[in-house]
Amino acid sequence: MNSKLSTRDFSMLISLLIIWIIFAILSPTFVSARNLSILMIEFSIIAVLALGMLLIILPGHIDLSVGSGVGLFGGIASVLVFQYDWNATLAMCCSSILAVIVWWLMGTLVVKQKIPAFIITLGGLLIFKGCFWLVIQNSTIPVVKGGNTNLYSLLTTYYLPATAGYILCFIIVACVTYRKIINRRNRRAYGFEVESREISFMKVFVTAQGALLFVLISNQYKGIPLSVVILGMLALFVHILTEHTRFGRYLYAIGSNEKAAFISGIPVERLVIMSFAIMGGIVALTGFLQTAYAGASTTTIGNLMELDAIAACVIGGTSLKGGRGNVMGVLFGSLIMVSLLNGMTLLAISPEIKFITRGTVLTLAVWMDIRLSNK
Repeated sequence: MNSKLSTRDFSMLISLLIIWIIFAILSPTFVSARNLSILMIEFSIIAVLALGMLLIILPGHIDLSVGSGVGLFGGIASVLVFQYDWNATLAMCCSSILAVIVWWLMGTLVVKQKIPAFIITLGGLLIFKGCFWLVIQNSTIPVVKGGNTNLYSLLTTYYLPATAGYILCFIIVACVTYRKIINRRNRRAYGFEVESREISFMKVFVTAQGALLFVLISNQYKGIPLSVVILGMLALFVHILTEHTRFGRYLYAIGSNEKAAFISGIPVERLVIMSFAIMGGIVALTGFLQTAYAGASTTTIGNLMELDAIAACVIGGTSLKGGRGNVMGVLFGSLIMVSLLNGMTLLAISPEIKFITRGTVLTLAVWMDIRLSNK
């Protein structure tokens, strides 16, 4: 939970800049307002799932079933809307509740029956994939009926008006500034070291410049995508949960040393089950986003998304052994993964090379994690 910048933080930023520069040179449309808007939507989808994966990895577990779950629960909502004329909001709520129950059951099996999460979620991957194909009957199920838009379809097609984007930017900068002031005041009150005002100002200034630049670029196309706002709300929730609550501190403790955490009186089993339950809700949300982005529920929805989520976490500094990781790192890791995939798509690189690249990135990320863990 160390908030200080590390060499890895700078290496991620440098890697991201290099990726963007290379793709911008090879394909100038990569930095166009339209493509950056598309990239942000794709980034939102992967990052949402990766944030859920963070909650699973922190206590030392893994979830291989999330990709199939994305397809299944997005498909359930699509079927309810298109074939049974359900209200889209009600369909998504019911699908989310079902997902939370399913992941709660998986978490219970992991901690009560002492079955490795790898095995349980691997079984879930196959079960969910089969159920998904049965639910949609191996066909294509649109997210709307009769061409009418609904909340489901708007998840990745609605953009905030330009004015709303600037207001959101102002709110973000104001909140960051307020948080910085409060943190400085609290640290000084407890006698802790406080960073200089110049450094604090520069951090707020850079944040403000980045937020304003994002809004300006987004407004050149259609505005800030709704999916980005959803990601921001979830990222804030997970950040507060992991960094500023007892629940989050316990997750880090469990991942660092589960036996010591248990002896210390931490309710290990209950917290792990809660992590899985939260993951269920996030899987459903990702399913809605991914299905809405595709425009319909098809048999390919969710394919390999579990690997992209894991890779995003590990690239962002999350340890597969548990006990280390944070929201900002996961967001950076997700952006790196999505930038690679988006850039390769623009260059019309074959699917075979895409698979090789994703596998190579995941392998290198795990290798880096092991190297850093052994230091």
